[in-house]
Amino acid sequence: MSETVVIVDDSLTVRMDLAEAFEVGGFHVVPCATAAEARAALARDGVDVVVLDVVLPDGDGIELLAEIRRNPAHARLAVLMLSSEAEVKDRIRALQIGADEYVGKPYDRNYVVAKSRELVRSRSVPSLQAQVVLVIDDSVTFREALRGQLEKAGYTVLVAESGEEGLRMAADHRPSAIVVDGMLPGIDGATVIRHVRLDTALRSTPCLLLTASEDRRAELRALDAGADAFVRKEDQSDVILARLAATLRNASKPSDAISLLGPRKILAVDDSPTYLHQVAATLHGEGYDVALARSGEEALELLAVQPVDCILLDMVMPGLGGKETCRRIKAAPGVRDIPLIMLTGLEDRTAMLEGLGAGADDYIQKSGELEVLKARVRAQIRRKQFEDENRRIREQLLHSELDATEARAARQLAEARAQLTVELQAKNRELEAFSYTVSHDLRAPLRSISGFAQAVVDDYSDALDETGRDFLRRITTAAQRMSALVDDLLKLSQVGRGELRLQRVDLALIAEEVFHALRELDPERVVDVRIGSGLHADGDAGLLRTLLENLIGNAWKFTSQREHPVIELGVEPDGKTFYVRDNGVGFDAEQAAAVFQPFERLPAHQQFEGSGIGLATAQRIIERHEGQIRAEGRIGVGATFWFRLP
Repeated sequence: MSETVVIVDDSLTVRMDLAEAFEVGGFHVVPCATAAEARAALARDGVDVVVLDVVLPDGDGIELLAEIRRNPAHARLAVLMLSSEAEVKDRIRALQIGADEYVGKPYDRNYVVAKSRELVRSRSVPSLQAQVVLVIDDSVTFREALRGQLEKAGYTVLVAESGEEGLRMAADHRPSAIVVDGMLPGIDGATVIRHVRLDTALRSTPCLLLTASEDRRAELRALDAGADAFVRKEDQSDVILARLAATLRNASKPSDAISLLGPRKILAVDDSPTYLHQVAATLHGEGYDVALARSGEEALELLAVQPVDCILLDMVMPGLGGKETCRRIKAAPGVRDIPLIMLTGLEDRTAMLEGLGAGADDYIQKSGELEVLKARVRAQIRRKQFEDENRRIREQLLHSELDATEARAARQLAEARAQLTVELQAKNRELEAFSYTVSHDLRAPLRSISGFAQAVVDDYSDALDETGRDFLRRITTAAQRMSALVDDLLKLSQVGRGELRLQRVDLALIAEEVFHALRELDPERVVDVRIGSGLHADGDAGLLRTLLENLIGNAWKFTSQREHPVIELGVEPDGKTFYVRDNGVGFDAEQAAAVFQPFERLPAHQQFEGSGIGLATAQRIIERHEGQIRAEGRIGVGATFWFRLP
């Protein structure tokens, strides 16, 4: 049975356009021009989703939404608001009342249909129905034979004869797995899989690539494209079914994010209506869905109910100004990673430094020419996509390690190990490429920045005033801080790689060497160092040295303001639980877990230099040894880090 959608809009053009799109998507469509017609349609049984305009000739669409949400009979009804009204207040109002999505006009009709289908699916009553497999193959003979085998095994099967058709069906039906032929008319199977991996809604869907080729390099190309498994067409049906079953067992939970078919959402915040609508008109022309806010307060309200892909924020506004709004956004875990571009009409470099210092990702001076703004928005969204993709690669590596543990117990142990080895090699190549990018492509511009800044200091210092020299000092300091951050990131990424070489390790000897190195860097400091006896542990000597470098280095740094600093390394009576204790600035006891979060900088530590990665690295080292680590602290008293090695 097809789902029923009620389209409520007073525009005949919109009703006809959406009706056509929903009918192609398999929906039964009920078009309504008024709120009264919509109420009559809702009174009948069988409505699954409502697409509702905000402004109607006989009422307010948001008030109709409130009626729907108050009616228990419509508890599972999905509602998508569709309006040309771009003001953030209406978005907030609709989303707070219970709208599942809010899309501004002009809209992408494919996105509206796909999002509606996703909303209906999320509200469906869970059932024990068979898993859905999408088979994409242009060979009718092979496709139908495979369909029969899969259905006999209990799967529900969808079929497509081309890559383009397969991607459309995948977006509409969100299958449990995709089986795709390598050679297809139009885009080939590897390209289909790359599209799936770039789609936030589908990227976790298991994909098997089929081929009739005998070339062993085809398997490597398939895995490089992102396939979870590689199957030859001449393999027996039980082999194909076994590969599919294993891949489904190991698959991660699908993402709840909507497909990349949807428009990117931009939140523009400015107290000037003229400039705000000029920006909105420009970005609408680029295909963005733009929400407009007149203040920092409105912006924070919107972000509490709907995520966006990029934020444009005016620096100078009445009430909650741009800098403070930026600080609050960047301090909130749920929205801190959203790219934020600060806008200002000021031609003051100090204002630029203040904006970037508040956490902005970019800074643009306002002008009537908006080409630069469009380019910066595209660049920031691409940067975020790149970061998300690198995060996905790290997650896949973790899943590969977990899969390896499970695969050692399977029926086909040797084959599983061989397959996982190929997968890990492919993922390691991706990680190595990422590490090379970080170590080379980021270091090179940093060296250029530092070098040219120093050249200006050496050759043109006399031609600059004190403000200019201060700017150069800031540039050099920032470049050095970035270089240290890159080094720390590389250390963190390398902790999880390679095999552990377990041996008996003298922690006291390592600690003496670490303290010696710290004294050489800061010979004027006098620190009371206390190293206990019996500090022997079983572990990887290199990783345990990195562990103590981070823990002792932290203690050395945070006791720098103490008149009589004390740092102690000892062991509990059980002989397995070690600790590093100091009498430094400490931290709030309620934030003990947060100290191990990457990039987390606690309030008590803000005055000290650091990247916020050292303790995250320490935790990862202990986890690799299957041990435990915890922290205790008190503001102004000090901190203790316990770690236990099995």
